[in-house]
Amino acid sequence: MIDFGLGKLRLWSAAVACAALFMTQAAGSQQAAFTLNDVTQAPYPYGMVAAPTGSAVAWIFDAKGCRNIWVADPSHGAKARQITPYTGDDGFNIRELAWSPDSKSIAFTRGENLWDDTPANVNNSPQGPMPKEVWMVPTAGGVPHRFGEGNSPSFSPDGSRLLFLDKKTILTAAASGEGDAQPLLIDQGTVDSLTWAPDGKRLAFVSHRGNHSLIGVYDFVDQTIVWLSPSLDYDSSPAFSPDGARIAFIHVLAERTLSNYSSKRSGRPWSIWTADVKTGQGRRFWIADAGPGSAFNPTSSATNLFWTNGDDLVFPWEKSGWLHLYAVPVQGGTAHALTAGKFEVTYVVLSRDRKRLVYSSSQDDTDRFHIWTVDVEHGSAVRTDQSHAIEDVPQLGADGTLFALQSDGNQPLHPVVLSAGGQWRWLAPEAIPSSFPSSKLVMPQAVTLAAKDGQETHAQLFLPRETTSKPHPAILFFHGGPQLQMLLGFNTDSREHSWMYAMNQYLAAEGYIVLSVNYRGSTGYGLDYREADNLGPGGGSELNDILGAIAYLRGRQDVDSRRLGILGDSYGGFIAELGLARASDALAVGVDYGGIYNWSTFLSSVGEPIDGDDSNRRAVESSAVATIDQWRSPVLLVKADGDLDVPSQQTTALIEDLRSHNIDHDLIVIPNEIHVMTRYSSWMTLFNATDVYLDRHLGKRSAPTP
Repeated sequence: MIDFGLGKLRLWSAAVACAALFMTQAAGSQQAAFTLNDVTQAPYPYGMVAAPTGSAVAWIFDAKGCRNIWVADPSHGAKARQITPYTGDDGFNIRELAWSPDSKSIAFTRGENLWDDTPANVNNSPQGPMPKEVWMVPTAGGVPHRFGEGNSPSFSPDGSRLLFLDKKTILTAAASGEGDAQPLLIDQGTVDSLTWAPDGKRLAFVSHRGNHSLIGVYDFVDQTIVWLSPSLDYDSSPAFSPDGARIAFIHVLAERTLSNYSSKRSGRPWSIWTADVKTGQGRRFWIADAGPGSAFNPTSSATNLFWTNGDDLVFPWEKSGWLHLYAVPVQGGTAHALTAGKFEVTYVVLSRDRKRLVYSSSQDDTDRFHIWTVDVEHGSAVRTDQSHAIEDVPQLGADGTLFALQSDGNQPLHPVVLSAGGQWRWLAPEAIPSSFPSSKLVMPQAVTLAAKDGQETHAQLFLPRETTSKPHPAILFFHGGPQLQMLLGFNTDSREHSWMYAMNQYLAAEGYIVLSVNYRGSTGYGLDYREADNLGPGGGSELNDILGAIAYLRGRQDVDSRRLGILGDSYGGFIAELGLARASDALAVGVDYGGIYNWSTFLSSVGEPIDGDDSNRRAVESSAVATIDQWRSPVLLVKADGDLDVPSQQTTALIEDLRSHNIDHDLIVIPNEIHVMTRYSSWMTLFNATDVYLDRHLGKRSAPTP
């Protein structure tokens, strides 16, 4: 550890950060009933996909940084099993599972950075960065076979070929693994969204050309490409008709906006088109109304346009100010709502017979998700069970078996299947370590509080089990995104925020009161909340939620108002910096992972420079940099130096200003890590450093009685 004193940089390498910090831990701190390792040790399941035959399902387990594919077939009563052989916290991620049509193999993408096309060296290998690669493994288990560099594997309907992508190229290989992959086509744009015609004779894809995107259809017989009603706008989500003769797609008009981080409640209305696969001639048959919902917003599903067996098209729309499912006849007509109310639909799948939709939503339970089903042509939505837990990411087996991911306030996320009796049954209970501290976790409470400007802000409150009349120190937690929602249980949408939930549980076990704030910009509370006025570079209106949360905690008798801390990751790091620069007198300490310090320089660095002096000035004034002279509180900065999402110049500029203003600060740099850190050890570096840093400045023991 190199300590330069107050107002100077205390710098730790990631390798020694935890040890160096632990040496400073205050004696006599309240001992938690479990460790950070205990509460983060359960494997995190994601990427669940049902098999095309029978009732099998596959998913990926991330067990403390070691990812492997698991499969289960509940109809046979056999235990779930791991089918890949990977070991160790090596930074290699797995995504994009694809079943072969006979359900005997699974193709997948593996690499250290699966978020963009920039190879990473998270594993610190002397050989340097490794690209994304496509692999295949038998579902019975065995040695995985490598097909080549690329991503997004997809089997042909007859199972003979495996296609995958490498930037502008679609590659094809024999599914048997014999021979090398060969280019099927080389495009001018970046290709994604491979979609097979039902008979396998054509393949639709999206070509991204920078300022527009096109949908192409490749004919395997003629070896030709047909472009569907090409334009200089953005086309996406190709969906074949049941007979394969037509394709529907979503058409979004190009328009200039301030940035992807600014609020946008409306825009030039998006539309749905259909086109003939042979000629490419298309027509617009439905267009969104002006006003709410005119800007397209998808669910978290991979597919957001469904062509049903009854010749309806189903899609998400925010016409009501809430994200719901609508259906419209392909022949044209008025769209009618399949779901309605003040809640959000989050994830949707269509049954193989194209007659039934299964989806997750927050209906009747704002901070939890549950699974619902609706017949597209008849009937109203029906909830599949009456669980009080959280269920999300539904999957339908070929035989109608329903799968999901489930968690609760004290249970980690795990894969489940719906039994004949309507109860969710765990698929791999043996994968959860017996030492996981379920009985020692608290059940968070949903709270609403008044923001500084009077708007209602949503949050979850974690109260320590410790009973004492003395007030507690308290932590304000702000998630990343910002389009994300922390729940009343372990998160279903990302490993990172599931672990953040675990961190909040650990802090509560140490005696902190934790307020996890779903600030404006978060999902789950409607269009107006997600696209609130003056967000981010447009005015930093999130400050109102920070000040409201501070006032809420200071108004509680069980909180020691002299010992408030703020913690945020990614966009939440921006929130933490903004709070420290605008409300430093109320905040005793802060922790910031990967935050944005100056909106103007950040947007320029990621290719979204702001035009106009007024807009640029507003962006700067919305940032912590504008009021750095008001910052007084010490702060711990943690930065992944391979982070391209929030370039390191943001942290560099912040450190320079903290130094020049003599503000106490500490820094941990994690070499080669990316923004969404892929190694478990990297997250534990962040969590352990956060734990000790908060203890150093707040102390976990209750404050003395006045």
